[in-house]
Amino acid sequence: MEGVSRQLLEGERWKGDVTGPFFGFMGAAAALIFACFGAAYGTAKSGVGIASMGVMRPELVMKSIVPVVMAGVLGIYGLIIAVIISTGITQTADKAYYLFDGYAHLASGLSCGLAGLAAGMAIGIVGDAGVRANAQQPKLFVGMILILIFAEALALYGLIVGIILSSKAGTAVPQ
Repeated sequence: MEGVSRQLLEGERWKGDVTGPFFGFMGAAAALIFACFGAAYGTAKSGVGIASMGVMRPELVMKSIVPVVMAGVLGIYGLIIAVIISTGITQTADKAYYLFDGYAHLASGLSCGLAGLAAGMAIGIVGDAGVRANAQQPKLFVGMILILIFAEALALYGLIVGIILSSKAGTAVPQ
């Protein structure tokens, strides 16, 4: 923003939007915060199921870690989008940052973050019930893994849409 201040002091006409970066930074924060909420919920809920199951069948604890690992990946998705967004927020005299860019980054962060939150909730619920059921009937393991994969795919869809939306930032042209 120092370049913006210098331009305004020197009387040049500034081409960007002052509030645009706010929306971009909110998108980066939303991606990381919501994805980490999903990862934390999935980890905690699955961990409770693992701890409960581990009392009766301790030999299955390491096999039952899969939902915790899958939930942890959700936070990485949010981190990836947050880094992509934050590196795309530049406000200089040569390259203006418009409201369009901020909205694109906000939409990118929300799509990844909220998809990660939903996937984390699904992984947590399925992981909790799945590891408990697997302790009683080992044939359910493959079914549990398939359900977890489809839940993880929801977050992957959010990541892909987030990358596409983030790439649209910077394509705005001044009128």
